Amino acid sequence: MTRVQQSDPGRRARGQPRGRALDPVAMREVEALLAGRPQARDQLIEHLHALQDRHGHLAARHLVALARWMRLPMAAVFETATFYAHFDFVDDGEAPPAPLTVRVCESLSCQLAGADVLARALAEGVDPAGIRIVAAPCMGHCDEAPAVQVGRRHIGRATLERVRAAIDAGQFEPGPIDWPALDSYRARGGYGLLADLRAGSVGSDELAAALEAAGLRGLGGAGFPTQRKWQAVRAFPGPRYAVINADEGEPGTFKDRHYLQREPHQFLEGALVSAEVVEASALYVYLRDEYPGLHDVLGQAIAEVERAGIVAPGFIVLRRGAGAYICGEESALIESLEGKPGKPRHRPPYVAERGLFDRPTLVNNVETVYWIPEIHRRGGDWCAQQGRHGRKGLRSFSVSGRVRKPGVHLAPAGITLRELLDEYCGGMAEGHELLCYLPGGASGGMLPASKADIPLDFDTLQPHGCFIGSAAIIVVSTRDDLRTVLVNLMAFFADESCGQCTPCRVGTEKMLALLSRDQWDEAQLRRLAQVMMDASICGLGQAAPNPVLGALDHFRERLASQGIRIVAGETGS
Repeated sequence: MTRVQQSDPGRRARGQPRGRALDPVAMREVEALLAGRPQARDQLIEHLHALQDRHGHLAARHLVALARWMRLPMAAVFETATFYAHFDFVDDGEAPPAPLTVRVCESLSCQLAGADVLARALAEGVDPAGIRIVAAPCMGHCDEAPAVQVGRRHIGRATLERVRAAIDAGQFEPGPIDWPALDSYRARGGYGLLADLRAGSVGSDELAAALEAAGLRGLGGAGFPTQRKWQAVRAFPGPRYAVINADEGEPGTFKDRHYLQREPHQFLEGALVSAEVVEASALYVYLRDEYPGLHDVLGQAIAEVERAGIVAPGFIVLRRGAGAYICGEESALIESLEGKPGKPRHRPPYVAERGLFDRPTLVNNVETVYWIPEIHRRGGDWCAQQGRHGRKGLRSFSVSGRVRKPGVHLAPAGITLRELLDEYCGGMAEGHELLCYLPGGASGGMLPASKADIPLDFDTLQPHGCFIGSAAIIVVSTRDDLRTVLVNLMAFFADESCGQCTPCRVGTEKMLALLSRDQWDEAQLRRLAQVMMDASICGLGQAAPNPVLGALDHFRERLASQGIRIVAGETGS
């Protein structure tokens, strides 16, 4: 018996492709814009940037054309385009965003400096024609809070008048950065270590021994000994890759920006030395999109070393992030470099074994490799002798919040917060008294003023429920509202969760909702925190509860004075 197919007017006829139809005009625009560029999958985010830079947004019709041009599934292109905060996806029939975007940083250091008041003033005091004003997560300018980005230009210590002046003057591009060019760096012995390593007059084992003596560890947060990372990657057969994580997005962190602006060639030499040691086939530098001026600086510095014959053209690949804090996690960064949404991988295997393009990969932080030429020049013992309170080495502390002199302060490892404030930061800001501090950025936990004499270093803070991470210290005063601080931090984590795992995706939102109540169920908060720490895939969900736990441990009376009642038992959801 033959079954008769019933017609359905809501279905496409057989032979007609499913999904969105290709717009021939959009296809020609994509082909013209990307002519001569590679069509490999790992180029997807770079191509999305090119489209956004040209048109001010990502139109659905261009994404369809891009998928066809790159021979990728349409779903893969749309998923990546909608994952990253700096891509403005516009569907068919929707109005594109205003030509000029003004981003107001809402992270903790900027909030303490009045970012919320500034945002309201801008909304009322700036002509909305052709301009949109949006809240943005940390921009890495915490020492100049509040920070505002007008187009691609950052304005530190922003005021309504300064922002309006920049808009009126059409100042939408990054301001000039004064950095020492290649000749200046080479005149001081720059790239000598790289040359000696290649010539064999300095051996990789000799250099590794110097780094071990110096106590150099990963300065992006994990603190893994640098020379042991080299050994781990070299243990696996090539080809291998080297990757530099320049995507510092932890609220309160800006030390990588400081060093890249100050000595880009010292950074590049350290990165190239690391790549040489592990015999990498290429060196990838993943720079956060919030640093457009530094993207220009690094592009020029890379061109200089290529012209000088120090490195083959194309060996250093500079890639641009797209606004995702999660890409600071090394496996999420690898996913992003491959042109995918930045979602952390399950481990094992670790990236040292199977990283970029499924090959052994060395991932280092900017500051970590920055110190390699300096340590070789001065010796590992010199660095080790710099510590304090039984620790060794130097630490670059990004200090922001209620201090007189915020900024990057290079100080002995093991220095206490009290010493750091008095000797480097000029003390507390006028009229402020220390309430608490975050020793490792938003995720590093929270300590009260009574614990300001703990040595600040790897492994010294864990007994107190904290960690130093990237050494981003945010100082909070007795004049600040503690619940507002906690809500700000948890809102950041909730917004930046990649959504891959339930404990983080749901846990951050749930904890944010609980913090907004006037009655806190302590058992419920601690149970939720434990689930997040135990079951989240990566450090974002695992560390997000740390400031809340610190507040419960140390600031019950303070919270009560703000009208928050903390009860012991479960009261339900």
